Amino acid sequence: MTTPLSRSEFAVTQTYAYLNHAAVGVLPQRTKRALDAFVEAHAEGGVMGVYPYENRMPEFRETVGRYIGGRGEDVAILRNTGDGANAIAGGLDWRDGDEMLLCDDEFPSNAVPWLALRDRGVNVRLFSTTRGRLTPEALRGVLTPRTRLVAVSWVGFHDGYRHDLAGLAEVAHANGTLLVADVMQALGGLPLDVAACGIDAAYAGGAKWLLALQGVSFLWMRAALRDRLTLAAPGWRSAADMWDFLNYDQGWVADASRFEGGTPNFIGALSLAESIEVIREAGPEKIAAHVLALTDRLCEGLASVGAEVKSERGEGTSSGIVTFVVPGRDPVQLGRAIQHEDRIVTTWRPNGIRVAPHGYNAFEEIDRLVDAVARRTAKG
Repeated sequence: MTTPLSRSEFAVTQTYAYLNHAAVGVLPQRTKRALDAFVEAHAEGGVMGVYPYENRMPEFRETVGRYIGGRGEDVAILRNTGDGANAIAGGLDWRDGDEMLLCDDEFPSNAVPWLALRDRGVNVRLFSTTRGRLTPEALRGVLTPRTRLVAVSWVGFHDGYRHDLAGLAEVAHANGTLLVADVMQALGGLPLDVAACGIDAAYAGGAKWLLALQGVSFLWMRAALRDRLTLAAPGWRSAADMWDFLNYDQGWVADASRFEGGTPNFIGALSLAESIEVIREAGPEKIAAHVLALTDRLCEGLASVGAEVKSERGEGTSSGIVTFVVPGRDPVQLGRAIQHEDRIVTTWRPNGIRVAPHGYNAFEEIDRLVDAVARRTAKG
């Protein structure tokens, strides 16, 4: 079958049915070749080999910005998702009595930076997801005049619930509240237009759905928010003229690169930009349609063999992540057996088996997983 992302670009297909992009993505061959060239240039030329890539940093930021409907000047290349949250949390002018809202099922990258604000007198309120989802209507009911910011994951890491970013942003802004989003578990599998959805900031590591290296991320912010923030973690490259080394009193560079601080991860930035181009050329909308079709097929197949899908599915809430359990079976033991015996890679935890296919995965791989579950269910 034809897939939006060419299967020949992904060497992992020769070894596994790899359905685990919510954990760690895989590098396209095109990205690997670009990284090989970087390493060779560094080995053979030192600064002479690396400097051309350093000069490409504005290009890399522009690639990220264009991909999400923004501008490169509003993008900083950082280390990880938490860096993006920390830049905002540490930079806002919080006052005693201010509050911010956070769901109680966030991955720690989008929880720990905000929870640390308690030490600064901020009331960090946790929205109980056991009582319901953070829909726009639910958000409207819990906002107060003191709520300065809401931070939410576009897609939940454990069950794949997709939040309505545009609806949440509209409600938040009507209250004078910022809406920022951790987009790591969606972007790459789903398209994002930051201008259209109205969020104030987006941040994500590149190592999952964006198919880049670990240890690289981006932060995009609206210029109005960027210019409100104190630079909480400046470095030598934050300066307006970073080559004017002894001019300690100069101000910060005007664009978002000020948040990068010290020397950035050039090879990581290269991997991020190169893989984004692979995704962009394949068509983000086509990838999203394919990923949702794969997960729909998975849910139908699992239901047919007696498995229980724990993910909430439906128009606007489905994503590339599906978590399931088989009644009476230990999901860790079942997931481990499927990985080692059938070479189908998923994430298996006590709460269920998490499946996360991408744009190069085939329907046949989904069917293989369903068949593997069915065989072991029958044995049980």
